[in-house]
Amino acid sequence: MPLATAPRLLVAVLLAVVVSACSARYQTPVAVGGDDDDAVCQSRGYAAGSPEYVACRKDRDVQRNAATARADRRQRDLGEYMLNHPERP
Repeated sequence: MPLATAPRLLVAVLLAVVVSACSARYQTPVAVGGDDDDAVCQSRGYAAGSPEYVACRKDRDVQRNAATARADRRQRDLGEYMLNHPERP
């Protein structure tokens, strides 16, 4: 490889790593589907502002928070396992 293209390749690789690292870390998991909470609750026949609508939105928030907590717990458990078992790749 010529020496003139090595810095460009290195810059391109570093840029790709930086962009990919920022892309997926803090995306919230989807609770029940890829739908909007408002659209889902209204499609179930709940009028905006009604007690059923509020309960539907609250349930979806609880599901989303539980999914986030599960993902964080799995990641933490994997890290602890890797620290406690360095002999296994």
